[in-house]
Amino acid sequence: MPLTPPITSTTPAGAFERLLTIMDDLRLNCPWDKKQTLESLRHLTIEEVYELSDAILSGDMPEIKKELGDVMLHLVFYARIGSETNDFNITDVLNGICDKLVNRHPHIYADVDVQDENDVKRNWEQIKLKEGNKSVLGGVPASLPALVKASRIQEKARGIGFDWEEKSQVWAKVEEELQEFKDEFNVEDETTIDHERAESEFGDLLFSLINYARFININPEDALEKTNRKFIKRFQYLETKAEENGQQLQNMSLAEMDVYWNEAKKL
Repeated sequence: MPLTPPITSTTPAGAFERLLTIMDDLRLNCPWDKKQTLESLRHLTIEEVYELSDAILSGDMPEIKKELGDVMLHLVFYARIGSETNDFNITDVLNGICDKLVNRHPHIYADVDVQDENDVKRNWEQIKLKEGNKSVLGGVPASLPALVKASRIQEKARGIGFDWEEKSQVWAKVEEELQEFKDEFNVEDETTIDHERAESEFGDLLFSLINYARFININPEDALEKTNRKFIKRFQYLETKAEENGQQLQNMSLAEMDVYWNEAKKL
């Protein structure tokens, strides 16, 4: 006999309770949901977060709403699994984040004064150290993509005052790193390069560019992803036009391909 699904609610609390009830039903009665573990859900959660990220970059609000629901389901799923082993439940999870937010916002819930968002970030990092973190950088996940990790490292260092004072200083560092790279690894010079050292210097150059992006409020991950999408769109236009004209890319000259590429840029 089928279960009666909980009715739609018009309040946040009611809607959240509805999701918890459905999660309980699925965990008890659905063969797939019964089998899931924290580990089996992990890669699926990562996929859902990337899908949410795609929707945000696309500015697709209906899709963002849908993907937020998918992510919320995963969070509830993890809490349900935790409750089965008596390690934690959804109430513990929610109270934990509420307690942390209250503790880390003393300018809201206590008598600490702040002037701007930089003061808030600085307080946040100092409070984390008092809570037991051994390093300001200890909270940066090791598995983050390198571009995102570089941004987070720089933001956290800035939070305790370790940062450049002016963006002109940062740009000077970018130019310095670029010149060093060009001087030592000039592509016009056919001399065999030390690949390991070249890789290290190139990393320094990228790190300095990410630093400058932060100073002018550009998220480097978003910027690069938008460029990726732009390139894909233009390249697919090139492929389509070549096919329409009975051409194959591998048999076309770069000049011929550039004609379609420039058309795509105008579009």
